[in-house]
Amino acid sequence: MPTPSLTALPVRRLTLRDLTACADLSEDRGWPREEHKWGLLLSAGTGYGIADPDGGLVSACVVTEYGPHGRPALGAIGMMLVAERHARQGVGRRLMRHVISLMGTTPLTLHATPNGRPLYEELGFKTTGRAEMVRGRFTPDQPASHVVTRAATAEDLITILRLDEEVFGTDRTHVITRLPAFADQLRVAEDEGRIVGYAAAWPNMDTQVVGPLIARDTETAKALLTSLAAHTDRPLRTDIDVRHEELLAWVKGRGLRSVAFNAVMTHGIAELPGEWRRRFAPLTVAAG
Repeated sequence: MPTPSLTALPVRRLTLRDLTACADLSEDRGWPREEHKWGLLLSAGTGYGIADPDGGLVSACVVTEYGPHGRPALGAIGMMLVAERHARQGVGRRLMRHVISLMGTTPLTLHATPNGRPLYEELGFKTTGRAEMVRGRFTPDQPASHVVTRAATAEDLITILRLDEEVFGTDRTHVITRLPAFADQLRVAEDEGRIVGYAAAWPNMDTQVVGPLIARDTETAKALLTSLAAHTDRPLRTDIDVRHEELLAWVKGRGLRSVAFNAVMTHGIAELPGEWRRRFAPLTVAAG
């Protein structure tokens, strides 16, 4: 049971002013600081946390809502963290219950580590999928793909948004429109001038994270990954839906190795909306 002092501490909204405290909390739990990612999540989503009277945060998480403003169709919960000194005292459970209550009947999703999964199951989340994190230096295919890829332009954004909503299953304009500033690369795949996929690569510590990765088929996804790798000297990292077995086998043959598995969980909905066959990797597991 949590101590009375922890029970009495209020849950409050987090803002970009809390970015350093959030990064400190990540570091406290042995995660990378990931300030760049925290900045995106706190601006595109809503942070919730419990402040420590002695400084810093006891706990934090972020909810990214998708769909019509004020009537979200889906909420993604991520970056759920509790400071090591306050672990195993019910703080994470309390913060999660608070967020679930605030979201009301809005369907929820999250990616759970093996350690976090029992808590989420206790709170009513069901496992509906799995994602495999892969990382490494990418060695390109020979011969080159026949799929045409290029850097995205401002004129492509409307088409990207339309494609993204179709595949993701609900509108996430407020997140996707931040990609040109957030990502180092934003590229599209074309077929006779028609955009049939897009992908971004963004900096995270010493890697380039590939996500979102949305493509018409596996060959298009391969071409987008290859084109992103060709324009960076950093190792790649991405989280691929395990149902995309062909793509996972291919990236492992190109130098990426399996790092971890996360359970994709949902609350209030049997499965995620959209078309998983064209959704290969999320922007980040923290945002669904």
